[in-house]
Amino acid sequence: MVSERATRTTPFAAMDVLERANRMDDVVHLEVGEPDFDTPPAVTEAAVAALRAGETGYTSSKGKPELRAAISDYYDRRYGVDVAPERIVVTSGSSPALLLAFSTLVDPGDEVVLTDPHYACYPNFVRQTGGRISTVSLPADEGFRPQVSAFERAVDSETEALLLNSPANPTGAVLDGTTLEELVALADRADATVISDEVYHGLTYDGEDHTVLEYTDDAFVLDGFSKRFAMTGWRLGWLVAPPEYVGHVNRIAQNTLICAPNFVQSGGVAALESGDDFLADVRDTYRERRDFVVDAVEDWGMSLGYTPGGAYYLLVDVSHLPGDSFDAADFFLEDAGVAMTPGPDFGANAADSLRVSYANSEAQLREASDRIQRALERVELSAAD
Repeated sequence: MVSERATRTTPFAAMDVLERANRMDDVVHLEVGEPDFDTPPAVTEAAVAALRAGETGYTSSKGKPELRAAISDYYDRRYGVDVAPERIVVTSGSSPALLLAFSTLVDPGDEVVLTDPHYACYPNFVRQTGGRISTVSLPADEGFRPQVSAFERAVDSETEALLLNSPANPTGAVLDGTTLEELVALADRADATVISDEVYHGLTYDGEDHTVLEYTDDAFVLDGFSKRFAMTGWRLGWLVAPPEYVGHVNRIAQNTLICAPNFVQSGGVAALESGDDFLADVRDTYRERRDFVVDAVEDWGMSLGYTPGGAYYLLVDVSHLPGDSFDAADFFLEDAGVAMTPGPDFGANAADSLRVSYANSEAQLREASDRIQRALERVELSAAD
């Protein structure tokens, strides 16, 4: 029989939309977070050189020492935080890092607090370890920014883990340093552990990124190379664990992941050592795209009501359109050739929305905007008739 765990795992709507869109001709893709930039040449060259040098065998389950040293140096350089390489476990993307954190922390029935909206896969990660989900509502009219007072009502002695994400998927909301520090203190009082998903760090447009490690060593941090370095298909990430958990994390990694690909890790070293200039240009480009899409949403006659501070997503309210957000996504895909993700995947507070990714070229964003406007005009004319 199929396990209950498997049957309770829900599909990832963004990937379902992508699969449908890929079967169609002439679709503008705004459904997935797939950077349209090329991986930095230095990264590719380093990986190719590693392949030619025969770096194709197993590495330590924790990862190559030189990559863990480069990640440690990154935290020092970027945040002024001392993270010993021994606390870092390299993974095949940030999703396995999150599974390692949950597998180490959560027993069946343990409470894990998520925000709502949240990244679509978070609840399924919790279910894989038998955890129990509680949510903190992030209202749209507050720009989906987490408020400490809302967390105070949700986090208590029953809470095992508190999962934070900044810059956030799907909202683009950014946690400021003061709020992050207060949430760490709240978790400490409840004897809960913070898990911080920082995979969109480096893509903050208003204010600065703050890692939770600025405020505590007793947190899990997952991060990776996919978003900031356009390395989605490379599958490379890492987990920083509190010192007392490192051995437990590594044992699970040894048994389930073995190690991240050897030569890919060499590419990761090159990315961290030479990627600052590349990232500055990428960030400026995304900021311009964000500003264009925010203005375009108003032209579509849709409600946004906030400006995302980071990542490359926003949630657009489509509750005024016929049907639900799945119907709206179907309409824009079939009638306009624009793929966007229905909001229910991201929580109850996103149910009436579509997630729009602006990780696409300005030309494609303009084309999508024109198509959406024409499709909406056809609907209005049809209704008038």
